[in-house]
Amino acid sequence: MKRRTSQHDPNLIVTVESRRPLLYSEGPSAALDRPAHVRAGSGLAWLPIDGVPRLVVAQDDTSFLAVVDPNTGRVDSIQLDHAVEGRRQFDAGRGNKAHKLDLEAACVVHHAGRDRVVVFGSGSSPARQRVVVVEPRGPSARLVDATPFYAALRACHAFSGSELNVEGATALGSSILLAQRGNGQPRGGLAAVDATCEWPLVAALEWLDAPGPQVPPISGVVQWDLGSIDGLRLTFTDLNARENGVVGYLAAAEASPNAIDDGVVLGTAWGWFDESEARWALIRNPDGTPLLDKAEGFVWSAGGSGRGFAVLDSDDPARASELLELSFEGLPGRG
Repeated sequence: MKRRTSQHDPNLIVTVESRRPLLYSEGPSAALDRPAHVRAGSGLAWLPIDGVPRLVVAQDDTSFLAVVDPNTGRVDSIQLDHAVEGRRQFDAGRGNKAHKLDLEAACVVHHAGRDRVVVFGSGSSPARQRVVVVEPRGPSARLVDATPFYAALRACHAFSGSELNVEGATALGSSILLAQRGNGQPRGGLAAVDATCEWPLVAALEWLDAPGPQVPPISGVVQWDLGSIDGLRLTFTDLNARENGVVGYLAAAEASPNAIDDGVVLGTAWGWFDESEARWALIRNPDGTPLLDKAEGFVWSAGGSGRGFAVLDSDDPARASELLELSFEGLPGRG
């Protein structure tokens, strides 16, 4: 197991260029228990639908994925086959938070001539040990009970630490790189850790198509020190790799009491790492003040423009999640 540290970089400037609330174009549906807005953006991935790139937005507290056209602002939904007593929205106010899928990480994978998006539950409770596989045709989605996979992650204490909480995923080379968020409480002699690990991509997709007790092994565990804001540790909230192997990531400084409950956010950082370096900076608003919202999903913009998109989770069911466009300065040679 390796240990790495991401260094604060005063020359790295990450700015919110625009922000857009995500409202379903079809409006709410009482019959489906779908709200008017995307409630909790927790992951992002590009998926070509009818040959046109769209953003798939994972949500941690509803049984819907959102599909966003960043050019027009249109927002559609994909209904997931998960309802409890007819409800597809889950929160403390409804008294059903324990039933949510807690989908926290999304990545696009290319294999056998086709693209799919794989969305991971956090694994922080039995109900959250599901993986969603999204096909562009339709688009459609299917739920996979991935309990053996999460058991393997949890058993690898170098990765999971005291409380398993998968929050990031991206395809990187021949693997899916997963990120563990270290916002849990110490227990059983284990500390909360931020970590990454590799899951072999082709074998993982084959297992998700036909899950069984034997899970393709994870490897390449790296534990991370991501820095801190006012003494509060930064912890992973997403990953997204570029073709050149540079991985962009999000990390939040959140005073959460454990891996399940939310807390006050002191700031969100954006950073990058490759095989030899790791750097980070606070995300800032156009006026230079720090972004105090929790960004939980990130993708690089298409076409190598040197920009990216992030999605917010406000931890407020009544407030629409927002799509941010980010600009970057201070990435010499990486555009």
